[in-house]
Amino acid sequence: MKLFESKRKTLTWLMASLLTAFVAGCGGGGGGDATPAATGTGTLGVSLTDAPSCGFDKVNVTVVKVRVHQSSSAADTDAGWTDITLSPARKIDLLSLNNGALFNLGETPLAAGHYTQLRLVLDPNTGAGLSNSVVPTGGVETALVTPSAVQSGIKLVNQFDVAAGERVDLLLDFDACKSIVKRGNGTYALKPVIKIIPFVPNGIKGFIDLALLGSDVMVTAQQGGVIMQSTAPIAQTGEFFLARLAAGNYDVVVTANGRATAVIAAVPVASATTIVNVSNNVTPITMPVSTTQKVSGTALLNPTSSTEVAYVAAKQTFGTAPIVTVKFVAADDSTTTLGAYELSLPVGAPMFGTYSATLPIALVAQTDAVATPDVAGRYTVEASATGYQTKSISGVNISAGDVANQNFTLVP
Repeated sequence: MKLFESKRKTLTWLMASLLTAFVAGCGGGGGGDATPAATGTGTLGVSLTDAPSCGFDKVNVTVVKVRVHQSSSAADTDAGWTDITLSPARKIDLLSLNNGALFNLGETPLAAGHYTQLRLVLDPNTGAGLSNSVVPTGGVETALVTPSAVQSGIKLVNQFDVAAGERVDLLLDFDACKSIVKRGNGTYALKPVIKIIPFVPNGIKGFIDLALLGSDVMVTAQQGGVIMQSTAPIAQTGEFFLARLAAGNYDVVVTANGRATAVIAAVPVASATTIVNVSNNVTPITMPVSTTQKVSGTALLNPTSSTEVAYVAAKQTFGTAPIVTVKFVAADDSTTTLGAYELSLPVGAPMFGTYSATLPIALVAQTDAVATPDVAGRYTVEASATGYQTKSISGVNISAGDVANQNFTLVP
């Protein structure tokens, strides 16, 4: 596995908001918004990567093909599709695609022009064996219930242009942590969360203390409390790489079971080729032991949705900024325990420091002696879902024990 890909490839990509605006002006039917193809042929390559998954040893999906079309409204049976077919279909453990590692799904010649629809087609669990499955930490392989969309393909938000004689490479970031929803009846459902990210290997590097590596360490790059990229350190070395970030400043957040949270604020990623170090193997990031308590409740959608799921996050603020997400979880979408969630959070004071090019970066415990207000054991709990209004409860204090009945009902 090549953890840090160095090959540079051309990537043309636009943000989801542009596609939303484009689709809003399109009518139904196949091909109604297709752009006439330019003369000539280019090449499309597609690869897959992943952020770490919460509470699983393996997350397996079986990819059959990738499909592209010039019309965002084209149905799966319409003419004009170009396919990258994996023969045979490939069962991929998403958790092996971490720290910048890639799985090459293939490439195809493609008529020059503007493309607005891309689909990832999975093999359903209908034959012998499990095409799509999870292995909970320390558990056994369990079927992953997939939506009906796997038959026609998971539709992804993206626009890209192919020029004659040129190559375009798309990188699909399959967020397994958000995509796997645990149900109260002991099953797991796939609610695909996939984004298309830059191909260039820039990002943020560092090392985690080896003593923490058996504690489900997760490292995230955040902006305003929104997780932009996440990874888990390499088990043998403690090294991590938050790869492929848009230029900007990021807060690096490190969490581990039974440990206080660590935050390095304002880490600058200047360009598409910048790689920034926040720690090294001589002075790796470490966090003190902390007791944990639980925040629990329900997060319900009104009206209910067959496609969307509610996520609940626990956040902390350091002074006026930054605000960071410490933990998040998908609410249960089974009928027996609909909307139930539980977050296990550290009570101990988080460690905080601001980025400096000179290592090591000092991380100081945010006790009441240095932080106003005191943030130890205090969280804002926030519930959100696509297409619904976000709601939050501030001042949730777990210092004295578990806090239950933190309930939300989200409306459009």
